Amino acid sequence: MNDTVDDPVVIFGGRSEIGVELACRLAFGATVLLAARGADRLDAEIAAVRDAGAVAVHAMEFDADDLAAHGPLVADLIAEHGPIGAAVLAFGILGDQTRAESDAAHALAVVHTDYVAQVSLLTHLAAAMREAGRGRIVVFSSIAGVRVRRANYVYGSAKAGLDGFANGLADALHGTGVRLLIVRPGFVVGRMTAGMKPAPPASTPAQVAAATARALARGRRTVAVPWMLRPVFSVMRVVPQAIWRRMPR
Repeated sequence: MNDTVDDPVVIFGGRSEIGVELACRLAFGATVLLAARGADRLDAEIAAVRDAGAVAVHAMEFDADDLAAHGPLVADLIAEHGPIGAAVLAFGILGDQTRAESDAAHALAVVHTDYVAQVSLLTHLAAAMREAGRGRIVVFSSIAGVRVRRANYVYGSAKAGLDGFANGLADALHGTGVRLLIVRPGFVVGRMTAGMKPAPPASTPAQVAAATARALARGRRTVAVPWMLRPVFSVMRVVPQAIWRRMPR
């Protein structure tokens, strides 16, 4: 599916299950950069992407929470590999809602990674891609951000903020040659949700990545995963608050 984007393809969160699955779907004939903490321990991820047909796979050190490093990192990878063809923001944390309700530092940590760090990196990427006049950006929002629930309001509020920022950024990029795709998955069964009871309709990282790759190929602005969540989003917005506050995560 290398005809959907130019290379290089950069996965910010190169250890993410969804990120690696998507990298494999965009890898054929492309140069892929996996950016993550502990970049020297990405052997399995590099092998998977290489086996998917990448021309070259490189690992880069990336700490999403180190905001000061975002700009230099984007500049360095462009200097070394050329203008970015596709940038995928696949990092994030779920956090512990119960802990976050009484531990302000933990609540801030969730919001910092899932919103503030995303805003920072998106701003640097958009500026660089706008200058180049081309590129694709993938942002992972969530069903949790469509309408924030009491059961996971810290994580949900970060995703709601990210969704709003990404929508505004997509409008700002209109006509520049740069396109932004917002992905809104429901419950994803994977490492991040290990031990949690899946909320239907659930997806796997492979299913989310496949839907994302198709949306990129079609030039979509948003995609719900699975697709049946689209009508659910409309219903969610009109449920009375007295009922909504009792909804599970």
